[in-house]
Amino acid sequence: MVNVYLAYGFEEIEALTAVDILRRGGVDVQLVSISDEKVVQGAHGISVTADVVFADADNEGCDMIVLPGGLPGATNLEAHEGLMKNVENFAQTGKAVAAICASPGVVLAPHGILKDKEATVYPGMEGALTKGGAKPVAKGAVTDGNIITGMGPGYATEFALAILEYLAGKDAADDVAEGFLVSR
Repeated sequence: MVNVYLAYGFEEIEALTAVDILRRGGVDVQLVSISDEKVVQGAHGISVTADVVFADADNEGCDMIVLPGGLPGATNLEAHEGLMKNVENFAQTGKAVAAICASPGVVLAPHGILKDKEATVYPGMEGALTKGGAKPVAKGAVTDGNIITGMGPGYATEFALAILEYLAGKDAADDVAEGFLVSR
C-alpha cells in the first residue's frame, strides 16, 4: 500500500499522476487527507476527494509515503506533526519516501532526510537541499536508496514511473510507460 498525502494547496498533477500510474501498474494506492476533511483543494483550485483522512489511515503500515509539492501544500505537509513523525521514521528505518517539487526542499531537507543523498527539487530551491546535506541533481526524478525525489509538475510522469519501478520493477514501469506513450 502506498499513501499519497494531500494538504491544502497541493500540486494536483503531481499527486494524481502518481496515483494514476501506480494503479495502472497494479500498486494499491490510497489518497490521504492530512486534515479532518476528505475533500482537499489543490494549488489551482481543483478539489480532490481523498480515500481517507489521516486519523483513519494506516500511516505506519503502508509501504511508501508520497508527498506532492505545490505551495502552500508542501508547507502544510511539513507542519503536520503526525505525518512528519511517520516520514522521519520511514526514512530512518529504510522504508520508502517519495517527494516532488517543493516537498524535497520544504518537507524532507529540513529534517535531515536527504543528508548525503542525491536529490532533485523545484528549480531555485536547490539551496534548501544543500542546507539539508543533500547533493542536488538537475534531473526530472532521482532515486537514491529508499528516497525518490522529483523536480516538478512537468516531471510528474517520470517521478511516478520511478516510484513504480522502485515498487514493482523496471518491466512494470516500462509497460505503463509504453501505454502512456512515454519513452524511458
